[in-house]
Amino acid sequence: MREIEAARITQVVKRLCIEANCRLPEDVQERIRACRACEDGETACGILDKIIQNYEIAGAEGVPICQDTGMACVFLKIGQEVHIAGDLRAAVDEGVRQGYAEGRLRKSVVRDPLDRVNTGDNTPALLYCELVPGEQIEITVAPKGFGSENMSQIKMLKPSDGLDGVRDFVLQVVEDAGPNPCPPIVVGVGVGGSFDKAALLAKQALMRPLDQRSQSPFYAGLEEELLEKINQKGIGPQGFGGKTTALAVNIETMPTHIAGLPCAVNINCHVTRHKTEVL
Repeated sequence: MREIEAARITQVVKRLCIEANCRLPEDVQERIRACRACEDGETACGILDKIIQNYEIAGAEGVPICQDTGMACVFLKIGQEVHIAGDLRAAVDEGVRQGYAEGRLRKSVVRDPLDRVNTGDNTPALLYCELVPGEQIEITVAPKGFGSENMSQIKMLKPSDGLDGVRDFVLQVVEDAGPNPCPPIVVGVGVGGSFDKAALLAKQALMRPLDQRSQSPFYAGLEEELLEKINQKGIGPQGFGGKTTALAVNIETMPTHIAGLPCAVNINCHVTRHKTEVL
């Protein structure tokens, strides 16, 4: 049994909060540059040039890519042969607290959805833990801004709605969102499970590298089809028109009940942030 001090988790979470907010993943950068090469409209090209300039400055100077530094979504894959010495929840929250203070990141969390009093340190984190074989802990921090989060939807489709129902729902969510989530967007789709699990699948889909399609040939084809249809909508960068409304569509699925077809769409803006480290 390997023992890991909770304080080590705090240090990793702190570092990942800062790095994720200041350095866009390379796969996202590459997709934005590829989309810029395909655009031919003056406005769309100009906006994508500014987006590229923005993330280059952020990475070089260590400043946030976006002023909305998000809620800290922390995903842990904990090996079954690991013992954590200390309070895991407290360690994660302390890492967020230190990271958002040291990185001078905006604190956006309120203590209650209705009284709206800011917690002052961006805690608590949204913490998701999964037990896996082994003696390591994989830590992923994915700050989630709410300009895009607010455009996300979930629908309990009927099994008879089938593929057409899923396809139509995803496209309708993107159309409803329009320019609000700061396109070009990344579209995470979760299909199956239950009401809550579909939403989690959609969020996890956003962390898959944009150059990786689903391992299922069927869903890989559906991802490409939906991406093409979304980009044909002409919403374009920042909603001013163009060929690039979405950078990718990532679909994650799991088994579900015979009477259900849950489908969730979690939208992210072009600042699709996530950073992973293994202890």
